[in-house]
Amino acid sequence: MDDLTLANLLRLEHEGWQSLCRGQGGDFYGELMTPDAVMVLVNGMVLDRPAIAVSLNAAPPWSSYRITDERLVAAGTGAAALAYRATVHRDGQEPFEALMSSVYCLLNGRLRLALYQQTTVTH
Repeated sequence: MDDLTLANLLRLEHEGWQSLCRGQGGDFYGELMTPDAVMVLVNGMVLDRPAIAVSLNAAPPWSSYRITDERLVAAGTGAAALAYRATVHRDGQEPFEALMSSVYCLLNGRLRLALYQQTTVTH
């Protein structure tokens, strides 16, 4: 059974960003998300698991990413949130920088993503 530790949640976040850099984010998050999970994006969209699986695989891949300021927040028995700052790049575009939060829960002995939210960082 995976534990809700900073190291385990951060490992999953890195795996997610790496899948987005390979253009396989929809497959990765389609498997990782709980059946009723949602992603709340900076553009105001709220996407459920099926919409995420389709849209992320169709999105252009990121070329690189960096995670900083990681923080684990306990969310009760069997759940925790990971908050962090991410800076990501796509070739030919300005970097995207946002504060991210991912809420994970243990479901059938496995870590699953229940909620993901982004807030744009303005300078």
